[in-house]
Amino acid sequence: MKGLILCAGKGTRLYPFSEATPKVLLPVANKPILYYCIEQLIKLQIREIGIVIRPEHLALFMKEIGTGEQWNLDITYIHQLQPLGISNAVLQAESFILDEPFILLLGDNLITESLEPLAQAILYDHHEVAIMLGSVANPQDFGIAEIAGNRIVGLEEKPVSPKSNLAVLGAYAFSADIFKAIHAIRPSPRGEYEITDAISWMIDHGYSAVFHKTEQNYSDVGTMERWLEANHWMLEQMDTDGLLNNRKRLDECIIIPPVLIDPTALLRNCIIGPYVTIGPQVKLDGCHMENCILLEGLELFDTGTALSHAILGPQLMYVLTYGGTNK
Repeated sequence: MKGLILCAGKGTRLYPFSEATPKVLLPVANKPILYYCIEQLIKLQIREIGIVIRPEHLALFMKEIGTGEQWNLDITYIHQLQPLGISNAVLQAESFILDEPFILLLGDNLITESLEPLAQAILYDHHEVAIMLGSVANPQDFGIAEIAGNRIVGLEEKPVSPKSNLAVLGAYAFSADIFKAIHAIRPSPRGEYEITDAISWMIDHGYSAVFHKTEQNYSDVGTMERWLEANHWMLEQMDTDGLLNNRKRLDECIIIPPVLIDPTALLRNCIIGPYVTIGPQVKLDGCHMENCILLEGLELFDTGTALSHAILGPQLMYVLTYGGTNK
């Protein structure tokens, strides 16, 4: 089985942070989002992974991810020249997948649930489609599945009148038959080739589509708020003893866990936490913050008041609350 991760999105809702860095390379709990996807595939013993990217980002991916040496993988980069939807991105990988089954992940989605049930549905139970679903409070904002027993009998993108509250979360398993569907569908009204349309085509033509419902945390890290939320719950589930790993580099600081601090960071006279991630080469003096992500190279001194729900970089800042005032 192969793996395919889609990373060609523009990440416009994460500007300006995603302007210089593809959003899948932005960190959650001090690790690029894409790493979590790769690690999920490694757990399935998948060794060949295709990553669909924008051509202009190749150098950035080669610097951060390379060709898979650090995981003993074989990573192939595949270019999507125009943002024409998920099905179009998958189509670019047809010559990479060939006739093999594969797991498809959206690179900006964090899913903590095991992907094993999806793989098993294709490899051993001989279905052609398997999708991870999760209950959502606002189904009008998602691709929603209509189910009967363990089967998916219909999919609808952002329905006005949803037939369930089970949303498609960005983790799929397919047989190579999905390419027949992608070649057959037409663009949606928004001009994109939708993966929901391709799956619907397969259902309509007698292919078997099943689902696995997760009760675990998941997040589409597509907005500032969801980025902070993902950082929050990733810290919650980490080993508390391993979060604070550089006690010798903290001078007169109060730490309220959970907090993750890179060993190269320097802190003095700060109150940090809870739910703060501090990246490499960060320098803080006289700062008070909670529910924050501090990116590599940030230097911040004497803020004078608490920062909360903030994402801070060397030249970039997103602050939801500052000194108790919305900004």
